[in-house]
Amino acid sequence: MAAQETGHRVVLVSGPSGAGRSTAISALEDLGFETIDNLPLSLIPRLLDGPPLERPTALGIDVRNRDFSAAALITLIDRLTERPEIALELLYLDCSEDELIRRYSQTRRRHPLAPDENPAEGIRREADLLTPIRTRADVLIVTTDMSPHDLRAELERWFGSGEGPRMAVSVHSFSYRRGVPRGVDMIFDTRFLRNPHWEATLRALDGRDPLVAAYIWQDPNAQAFFDKIMELLAITMPAQVDEGKPHLSIGFGCTGGQHRSVAMAEMLAQTLADQGWAVAKRHRELERRGSAITGTEERS
Repeated sequence: MAAQETGHRVVLVSGPSGAGRSTAISALEDLGFETIDNLPLSLIPRLLDGPPLERPTALGIDVRNRDFSAAALITLIDRLTERPEIALELLYLDCSEDELIRRYSQTRRRHPLAPDENPAEGIRREADLLTPIRTRADVLIVTTDMSPHDLRAELERWFGSGEGPRMAVSVHSFSYRRGVPRGVDMIFDTRFLRNPHWEATLRALDGRDPLVAAYIWQDPNAQAFFDKIMELLAITMPAQVDEGKPHLSIGFGCTGGQHRSVAMAEMLAQTLADQGWAVAKRHRELERRGSAITGTEERS
């Protein structure tokens, strides 16, 4: 991400219909963003190439956008990320299928992908369509148990200009076998730590389990490694805030993306959250398997 002094802040707001995207757009407008909803994807570069925008910009994007496709949106994200004059963030609002069905039944709305069918069919189609976009999110907010008021408060924490650190941090775990995630600013390799995979009682668990974490932290290198990371971040993070960087992404990789990287990501996210940073956790391989914890993944 580009520093705010040289980059115009642009937040793309996406997610399944009914998850709170309209509420988010309205909340960002109240926070001082210039907001535009459902602008065709092909017009977004033209908008950003036009006269300089005086305020940060939030653009609502979903399946109703003209010329929308997951591939087109990912291409747009890649192109905008490469432009140093733009500080791009992708805000993704998600919600459980059961809750989306309940919301549609209460409002009697038709789903845009199933106007003549049961909304559940459209919800499932949309989830499949948006999966590649969800994995690219800088900030992921799960609104299943949130009221509109709760969502507005969460967005103010992430995008408001109140006191305290303004830079959002996302901490990722991943498998090197599936490649390094795109857009990660700092990457740490945990493959030198003792591997729970070789313990039969731990193999089926993941790094969020206390037994797995305890096993990894018994490695004499684990604490020293973590302490050095914290020393590095103590220097770099405040400097990045001073430079106006809106988002920092930190990744931990291991062989399978299940044990060591997850445990380290969990520990770092908790430590930074305890220090007052706005932190989101993302476990790529666990999300692919559908075993990531449901609910809000951000921590304050």
